[in-house]
Amino acid sequence: MKQSLLLAGALLGLGATACGPQDYNELGEAPSGAEATAFATSAAALTASNCTQLTATSVIAKGNDGNVPANTMDDRMDTRWSMLGKGAWIDYDLGSVKSVSGVTVAWHEGNTRANTFTVSVSPDGYTYTQVYSGTSALQTAAQTYSFGTTSARRVRITVMGNTVNDWASIAEARACGSTVTSPPPPTGSSVVWVGDFETGDRTQWTRAQMVSSDRLALVSSPKRQGGYALKATVKKGDDPINSSGNRNELVRMTKEPSGSEYYYRWSTMFDSTFPNVNTWQLFTQWHQESDTVGGSPPVEFYVYGNEVRLNIGGNPGTIVWRAPLVRARWMDFIFHVRWSADAKVGFVELYVDGKLVLPKRYIATQYKGQVNYLKIGLYRNDTISPTGIVYHDGWTMARKLEDVLSPTAILKAP
Repeated sequence: MKQSLLLAGALLGLGATACGPQDYNELGEAPSGAEATAFATSAAALTASNCTQLTATSVIAKGNDGNVPANTMDDRMDTRWSMLGKGAWIDYDLGSVKSVSGVTVAWHEGNTRANTFTVSVSPDGYTYTQVYSGTSALQTAAQTYSFGTTSARRVRITVMGNTVNDWASIAEARACGSTVTSPPPPTGSSVVWVGDFETGDRTQWTRAQMVSSDRLALVSSPKRQGGYALKATVKKGDDPINSSGNRNELVRMTKEPSGSEYYYRWSTMFDSTFPNVNTWQLFTQWHQESDTVGGSPPVEFYVYGNEVRLNIGGNPGTIVWRAPLVRARWMDFIFHVRWSADAKVGFVELYVDGKLVLPKRYIATQYKGQVNYLKIGLYRNDTISPTGIVYHDGWTMARKLEDVLSPTAILKAP
């Protein structure tokens, strides 16, 4: 965050009040001359990339150690907000409800410790919705964390400690306004959502569950269409949400109502090094809204050994389609679903590489009283040691088949 990109504290009535207690570290020690020089040098090199910064009118926090919340808005890298304890939070008031698509944060001593944190938003300061969770990269430079555009007045960053200690410590932070939008679908189109990464970031998706941004990276090669694809990487121990298995996934809160019917198009490619293990490795899933209901997701595409499978109904569920896994080649999916907990109403139908591989089959696609949401990337058994890499591209959700077909697609019966 170099000075020209930051919102001046004086404009917010905060002034340059950073003196006294905020100049001490967590051990109560004043910084040395070399340390202060290092902070000044690093400040000049910081930039807030991919973020149109929003002006906060005020900031509060759960608490502080003398390093006050206003320090995160003073355009200085030698001041900070700090508080000891997991769950410490800092909360920015934007003054009115605005479109927010991310936050940019310069972490205090960010090159020496990775911070685990979440971002939540609220329209009123009372009801908060989590829109992002992850871990910061080891770097001094400011990091921008993007999520699906949402309307909010307040933006809260909650820190669950770091790899060195349980301190929350932020030098500078800003909310980001929505700067890039997807082009509207053609007139008469039934397309309801596109997640094809052509915005150049992850803002088409609601949030990311990742240990670091390199695990869900946008790449220009390989790609199936347009300019970008998603490269999802999972290494042993990756657990950004403190849950079962290892994962790095993107989330889209599709929440299709019972009785609704949609077509989904996407392309997936498994890296040539993708592990061959006799256990589950999910790359696409529609998960029930409540984790306390049903256990495994009601709809899941996954790899088992050298086989790709579609399972419906959770665990054990029913494997309704399977095919040999081919690495280093794009697979094109069109998935037709009617969402229902009633097996006489719900159904699935699947095309792969233009061929109908699963004719319409009636089956329950939701759990009773639950709606689903979409997750893609890679989620796998935590016993797997080799690194897994899978690519995703071209996600489109529509109500009509013709709106998920590529111009050259020819669907055919088996």
